[in-house]
Amino acid sequence: MGYITVSRLNSNRNFDNRLNVNGNEHGDNSDSNAFGIALVSKTNKMKSHKNLYPKIISKRNLYLAYKKARKGKTEKYYVKKFERDLINNLQKLRTSLLLHSYKPKALETFIVRDPKTRKINKSDFKDRIVHHALCNILDPIFDKTFIHDSYANRKGKGTLTALQKFDQFKRKVSRNGKTKGWFNNNQIKGYCLKADIKHYFEEVDNFVLLKIIKRKIRCSKTMWLIEQILGNYTSGEGGGDTKGMPLGNLTSQFFANIYLNELDYFVKHKLKAKYYIRYVDDFVILHESKKQLRKWKHGISYFLKSDLNLELHPDKSKIISLSKPINFVGFRVFYYNKLLKKFNQRNIQRKLENFHKLFLESKVDYDKIYESMQGAFAYMKHANTYRLRNKLTKQMEDYFPNEVSEIELNQRLKTLDEINSNH
Repeated sequence: MGYITVSRLNSNRNFDNRLNVNGNEHGDNSDSNAFGIALVSKTNKMKSHKNLYPKIISKRNLYLAYKKARKGKTEKYYVKKFERDLINNLQKLRTSLLLHSYKPKALETFIVRDPKTRKINKSDFKDRIVHHALCNILDPIFDKTFIHDSYANRKGKGTLTALQKFDQFKRKVSRNGKTKGWFNNNQIKGYCLKADIKHYFEEVDNFVLLKIIKRKIRCSKTMWLIEQILGNYTSGEGGGDTKGMPLGNLTSQFFANIYLNELDYFVKHKLKAKYYIRYVDDFVILHESKKQLRKWKHGISYFLKSDLNLELHPDKSKIISLSKPINFVGFRVFYYNKLLKKFNQRNIQRKLENFHKLFLESKVDYDKIYESMQGAFAYMKHANTYRLRNKLTKQMEDYFPNEVSEIELNQRLKTLDEINSNH
């Protein structure tokens, strides 16, 4: 089956011979020039989509986008203000999109530390509606082209499913950790290339991104809207820079997957790496050979620079033995157990303390707190966190002793204990 290349090569004729590469023998692929090619489709001709703009700006889609944008924010002032004249405000927004007079408002910037410092850019509520409207139509189109083991910002995926897949791959590569070795008959075998892309959201090249999107979207009005969204953020101090996407935008998360889908196809279809998982710009490849992973790392580095104008993070891109802990999607993964990373533990602890403070100020009710903490407990159970969960359960008893009847409180605490005992 043939593949379409991203750049520089217009034909697949004698593909391996021109590059002096044997596509079926990974160990022989020592020519780094081979890695400058991205394979972007499983078919010889990629299906393109036209006339999408009427669907994006339809009344039905804009209303659905508004409902998604307000989710979890119904008490915010800006949401209430928009809803006071909802029909008229949505109509004004639609008219500006119809007349191509729509222009996003300047982003609101603030700093968060989780634990590293990040600059988050917050869009105006009206612009968030536009982001949802765009993604409602484009996401189903592009999601079909994504590989199965891309786990960020996709329905049915997420950090926990990525973690489960990592466990599956780990067992396959290591043969369930039962490899006869020098010292015993239960020696863990295999390695993991744990990699991260340096300053990913700041370094995404919008020109390259638009070129990738245009391969599937042949609707000039839709492309105009995408350019408006991308043009609302520049990483250069003087403006006019074509690099960067704002952290915090729904569209940034969506475009991030489209951009690195090029890497996914390169790794899966050119390098033919079997055990590969990506979550945003954080990815792993597992293999029994350290030498093979070194070659793949070199090839990925070359491809990222030549085709996507990106770089692997020099400190966070390492080859690690599966017998050692590996940091992945918020967990420290050991071969036989997992720990929650310390900053995640602190975040959950702070969350409960903040809830207690808001509760004393009558700004949140107990049911909301219980629902949120139940989700946190479900997340924690995927790691060895019995002591932490037990500590938090006791804190909840101390913080909220009289909020429900004794019978109901005992039932709720029993539910938390059941979550604890399941792990």
